[in-house]
Amino acid sequence: MKLYSIEVPIWKAKYITNGPKIAVLVIVTLVILTLIPMYYPLPGYASIPWKSRSSSQQSSSSSSPATSSSVDDNGDSSEGIRSERECDIFSGEWVPNPKAPYYTNLTCWAIHEHQNCMKYGRPDSDFMKWRWKPDECELPIFNPYQFLDIVRGKSLAFVGDSVARNQMQSLMCLLSRVMYPEDASYIPDEGFKRWYYTAYNFTLATFLTPYLVKVKESDPNGPMGTGLFNLYLDEFNEDWRTQIEQFDYVIISAGHWFQRPMMFYEKGHLVGCHFCQKENVTDLNMFYGYRKAFRTAFKAIQSLPNYKGITFLRTIAPSHFENGIWNQGGDCVRTKPFKSNERQLEGRELEYYRIQLEEFSIAEREGRKRGLRFRLLDTTQATFLRPDGHPSRYGHWPHENVTLYNDCVHWCLPGPIDTWNDFLLEMLKRR
Repeated sequence: MKLYSIEVPIWKAKYITNGPKIAVLVIVTLVILTLIPMYYPLPGYASIPWKSRSSSQQSSSSSSPATSSSVDDNGDSSEGIRSERECDIFSGEWVPNPKAPYYTNLTCWAIHEHQNCMKYGRPDSDFMKWRWKPDECELPIFNPYQFLDIVRGKSLAFVGDSVARNQMQSLMCLLSRVMYPEDASYIPDEGFKRWYYTAYNFTLATFLTPYLVKVKESDPNGPMGTGLFNLYLDEFNEDWRTQIEQFDYVIISAGHWFQRPMMFYEKGHLVGCHFCQKENVTDLNMFYGYRKAFRTAFKAIQSLPNYKGITFLRTIAPSHFENGIWNQGGDCVRTKPFKSNERQLEGRELEYYRIQLEEFSIAEREGRKRGLRFRLLDTTQATFLRPDGHPSRYGHWPHENVTLYNDCVHWCLPGPIDTWNDFLLEMLKRR
């Protein structure tokens, strides 16, 4: 490469002749500035057990890269994995992660029995040793210190079915590496639990509401032996609506219960049903009720005059029954994830997912007019690729008589849905 000489203006020449002296002075100054923080750390720096070089970047332009931190198995901070704000973290593949899991069924008491797969004899453990790799970036592993620091003084509620509670238990287990919460529940109902993290003034709650709207069980047995439910599709479920106004984050989800027999009411009148097997009642499919339920649930949130929180829609988590449906011998016995090009979402759960995206889009647009924020926690692709993560027969002892003998709906803990909380933390950081 040809080098070109540059003529220095005469008025700058005298300063260049003093270059060596200036260089020495600059080096000494840099050494002093480097040593000062070692003995006089910046306020708050030493008290944070994780470090992030991205705090300023995350508040700048969306195209800037962000660097996050993770915590190793001993709780020590380590250099994190780079991620980019423009990256779609929900599209990717599962890759091996030999460092996982980050808790066990022996270290976390929050695991419900029917998700405690290792206790009930699951013979393989590789299903716990994967992490989600987005196509265009990296998704940091959940950092419990970072999460608790972000939600300090705040509150988070899970509104939905038992899979929503499954995610809450995963979150509690991931946070157990830092601390356990106190039970702050108002009532003894296990479907409405509150937990309080005293050191962080953080409240975590679950509101068990499988249909999201007002509901009444009209027949405990029903056509399928799982009950017949009256859904009032245009009426709010006040059991959860009246409780969430002061929450900072609300994660709403629903899905699998809509396969059960249902009677649909609107404006107080019966308009149809799904698989009710009753004469002179219009047979509407499950998707009719599903769409209406989400629309009403979003309206319930928007109707709260003092609600200023962020609402997340956690998208459908597909089940993985093979060789039969849930009550006719279906099971999930695979031991590793699918690749994204092996399977595609289809059928019933694709329609659920499509409805969720459409109703979310409407809610987000309407919410924006009121200054409300809606975010899409799109777990569907990642979850669809994990047929190996369900309890199957390992959520109970073999001799026990349970309704869902082969459970391909809920998720083992530790297991794939720990990644849902990786997603959640990344979204909170980007906010």
